[in-house]
Amino acid sequence: MPLLPPANQGLLRPHAQAEIVGGVPAPSRLYWYCQLAGWLLYGVFNLVVFAAFGTVSADSFKITAAIVVTLFLISHGLRYFLRARSWQNLSPLPLLLRLLPTNLALAVLSQVIIWLVIYWLIRPAPSGQPYGWQQFLGYSFNVNFVLWLWVGFYFGWHYLRRSQQAEVNTWKLAAAVREAEMRTLKAQINPHFMFNGLNNIRALVMEDPARTRDMITHLSDLLRYSIQLNSAEQVPLRRELEIVEHYLQLEALQLEERLRYTLDVDPAALDVSIPPMTLQLLVENAIKHGLAPRPAGGFIHLTAQLNDSSTLHITVRNTGRYAPGPNHQGVGVRNARERLQLLFGAAAHLHLANDAHAPDTVVAHLQLPARQLPPAPTTALAGHPTS
Repeated sequence: MPLLPPANQGLLRPHAQAEIVGGVPAPSRLYWYCQLAGWLLYGVFNLVVFAAFGTVSADSFKITAAIVVTLFLISHGLRYFLRARSWQNLSPLPLLLRLLPTNLALAVLSQVIIWLVIYWLIRPAPSGQPYGWQQFLGYSFNVNFVLWLWVGFYFGWHYLRRSQQAEVNTWKLAAAVREAEMRTLKAQINPHFMFNGLNNIRALVMEDPARTRDMITHLSDLLRYSIQLNSAEQVPLRRELEIVEHYLQLEALQLEERLRYTLDVDPAALDVSIPPMTLQLLVENAIKHGLAPRPAGGFIHLTAQLNDSSTLHITVRNTGRYAPGPNHQGVGVRNARERLQLLFGAAAHLHLANDAHAPDTVVAHLQLPARQLPPAPTTALAGHPTS
């Protein structure tokens, strides 16, 4: 028996919706292929049975053709009947209760049609009937069994395709939720960065207009980068370092000698992709919570290394003490970790702690799997020498 897929899967025209005939989607090309192949195999089976009983003749081929054509048309009509009444949406028990009388009636109808075709067109019987009632009932039982096989394949294929479509829809929904989460997390980080820059500018407006103009220029560059990168889930490390460099120069105008920083980056790591604004967040936190509250300021030392196992290790060391409140690690850090989890899963992590080997030093360690993005033009990285 043929495997019959739901006709609304668009197999007849992969890039277009199937035509609707009488409220029922038109069959696909695969449906017709399965119908023809299945019933032709059934006809071959009948001829083998005739041969087994030694009754192969011209009438045997005619009778087999009548059986195949009749069952082909009846099964196609059954498909239309099922789709018109949306039985494919029923649960198993109600569907079974409806199919029991339907298949039985169609089996009897098929034998009536075949009986009449044989009687009037193929082999008129002198006795008035091609075969007796016992044979009629036996053939009806056989066709009923075949129709149940047909229905089993039809609904089996339908449920399989519906299950596959449900799985695809689930993945699409998960991807949409993931994208929405990423956009939400980035929207929470970027405004925080912008407000910090504006506050720095406000602090120097009256005190030093020239420096204020320089800070506005740096902030403008930072915001332009932020807007450009906000639409990307990952960017090359070199581009993220450009943002960090702008940010450090901006903060250096305000903190002056209180800020000392160095950037030590492995050239092989420059094209590794990272989530945008993540590295800038670590540097921003180092200044806001580590250096800025201290009258003497402090240092920031950023390193990025690509190890032999193709894992990127980024470390930000800064002056300060890491003392988060109970069950509170900051919105920015929490969002950064969530972004890493969404993009890389368990292969990435972000860890913040006090340095066990150096007093008044906080270490932020970011580990990512090395995924290469297309290389971009190299940008020179400058820094204030550590005193």
